[in-house]
Amino acid sequence: MAAALRARITSGELRPGQRMPTQAKLADEFGVERGAVRQALRILQSEHLLTNASKGAPATVAPEPGRAATGPGAVPQPTMVTLGPRVAAAFAAPHVEIDALCLTSVSLTLAIGEPLRQIHAGRMKPAKVVVRVLLPSRDIPLAFPTPVDDASDDLDVQLRRRWLDQRNAQGQVLRHNLLALRSTHDVDVQVTFRALPFTPPVKLYLLNGTEALFAYYTLTRSEVEIGQRHLEMYDAPGIQSTLFAFEQGAGLRDTTFVEQSHVWFNALWETISSELTLTT
Repeated sequence: MAAALRARITSGELRPGQRMPTQAKLADEFGVERGAVRQALRILQSEHLLTNASKGAPATVAPEPGRAATGPGAVPQPTMVTLGPRVAAAFAAPHVEIDALCLTSVSLTLAIGEPLRQIHAGRMKPAKVVVRVLLPSRDIPLAFPTPVDDASDDLDVQLRRRWLDQRNAQGQVLRHNLLALRSTHDVDVQVTFRALPFTPPVKLYLLNGTEALFAYYTLTRSEVEIGQRHLEMYDAPGIQSTLFAFEQGAGLRDTTFVEQSHVWFNALWETISSELTLTT
């Protein structure tokens, strides 16, 4: 809920100084309890996007909301703070182009949720949407997620199957939700996945040829339950990865980074990647 409201503020749908809908209306729209509404509003106030969120009257969009901007002055933020608003802004263009290199596409699937809501509400109508996604192949030994210590072959296989199921499920949801726009809104949609022969140590999102959002996958130690057993593993929570934003035209550094990111992505796409099927 906070991510959806954040996207409306940063895209300009909710303008500086504008009153937010009442808590009752927000609870009804999102199908949640008032407590969840208050928590979402407090999150946005902590990000300086809202004022007066703790008072009785509806909160107000901050006069100068702290947008998830690109360019040299942009403050790096977690993926789900930055990616959603930038993807929503990208969908305001008539021709939307998104390239992504990631581990499972879960962040991208979540980020596209808000522009899809806007399209279904009649507030956006792109003519064409082209999405290309690079994901690790199912046929390689993954660098992560991986057990901390030597595990039985059975546990290793189950951990790998857990990642593969998530990769496939997120990709299928992303593809289905986008392709549905063909029949519901007559949008020309193309969604393509290809497989990489390595585990990417970074994630990259390229938006409309003008923005590049880059993050490192930072490994952490965590515990997962597989069957009846608990397994210590190294994994990278991509949603929490810090995104660095670059924009073409925002100086030589940013422009060069965006251009070279496209060169790098296209080189992977056209050379060592292979056809990817989202099945187990």
